[in-house]
Amino acid sequence: MNEQKQKPPKKSQDVYTLLVQVGRQKNDGLPEDSVGAALMCYAGGVDEAEAVRETVALIRQADLNPLDITGYGTLAEQEAEGTVIDDQEKALMQRALEENAVIVAQMTPLYANDA
Repeated sequence: MNEQKQKPPKKSQDVYTLLVQVGRQKNDGLPEDSVGAALMCYAGGVDEAEAVRETVALIRQADLNPLDITGYGTLAEQEAEGTVIDDQEKALMQRALEENAVIVAQMTPLYANDA
């Protein structure tokens, strides 16, 4: 009677594209006259919620203040919608998957007169 419990199959990870808006916080490193920034991130996770949690944790460690996150889905989901993803972005997504990391691909400071 040497029964072993079977572990449920491990869900495979995918990479999600996230646009994160951050507000100001002391020592955030953003330009002095900015009101925040927009960050384009690629984050791995078994689902989008996990990718968001990992991204928020990283952003908070960087002394940034996440305010809003918009998810654009996985590479396959975006391509199914007709979005064209260039090779450089695909390489960053692959890197996020291989390294189990959050990649901040672009940071754009936001200013009060940006409307």
